[in-house]
Amino acid sequence: MASSSLTPVMKNGACRNWAELPYELTLSILRRLDIVDILVNAQKVCVSWRRVCKDPAMWRKIDMSNLEGFGYTLERMCRHVVDRSHGGLLEVDISNFATHSLLEYIADRLNSPLGITSYYLQSCRSSSLRSLRNCHLSMDNRLAEAIAKLPLLEELDITFGTSLSGKSLKVVGQSCPNLKTLKLNRDLSMCPRDLRDDDALAIAETMPGLRFLQLLGSSLSDFGLNAILDCCPDLEHLNLRWCHNIKLAGDLEKRCSERIKVLRRPRDSADDFPYAYAYSSGDSYDDYDPEDFDYDF
Repeated sequence: MASSSLTPVMKNGACRNWAELPYELTLSILRRLDIVDILVNAQKVCVSWRRVCKDPAMWRKIDMSNLEGFGYTLERMCRHVVDRSHGGLLEVDISNFATHSLLEYIADRLNSPLGITSYYLQSCRSSSLRSLRNCHLSMDNRLAEAIAKLPLLEELDITFGTSLSGKSLKVVGQSCPNLKTLKLNRDLSMCPRDLRDDDALAIAETMPGLRFLQLLGSSLSDFGLNAILDCCPDLEHLNLRWCHNIKLAGDLEKRCSERIKVLRRPRDSADDFPYAYAYSSGDSYDDYDPEDFDYDF
């Protein structure tokens, strides 16, 4: 382990040790690092930084969207920091490596007494998670059941979902009444041409509070879109790129133009959609073990 004597910085002409910075300032600084840097480097610098890195307040938001190429290691790291959040996780972005088992782990940990005081369980019986982004998973019953354990969810992003079941979407909508942002995006190289409105009707029936809806590559028709507009009065942002069955003409086009503040049409370019990730790294943490980074001083 590195020595606790850090390189001093100058303040008003005098030297100041990084380890002696105020706790909240250190917390704010370390939050700006990515998870790999925190677990592999920062928390090993000194005793005070280690304590900050173990503070559940460090793990209210987990963004692993820019990490790729670490394989199974990322899932192990994610599970480790979810445990460190002690049930206080608000946002998680697990692009590129999400699995059903990982999502179930997150949902179960946020609803279990592991590391959470009894007072917390009594005052907040369900998960506090508000945002779940970029899960590249199919929307099947298993995923829907895991999401159903997150009743305070406000943002859900299921990207590259290959099986959008209306039944599963209903479970999500009924279980997450606060949902305001929904992204259901297919792989744009595999967009179906068959007409299906079951997902659109499920959204219309169970998600009336939506404000942001992104349905890239969806198979919904004008009928399904009208149902969504009928039942989601607060909808402001609607992304329908690559929705080949949408005609968006006449009264429907007028309705969308008048009601929707930001409208992306079926034939609009999707070049800015981040369906391919360029991040790569030569570093390897395949031997990552949470126990190696969970010692106490």
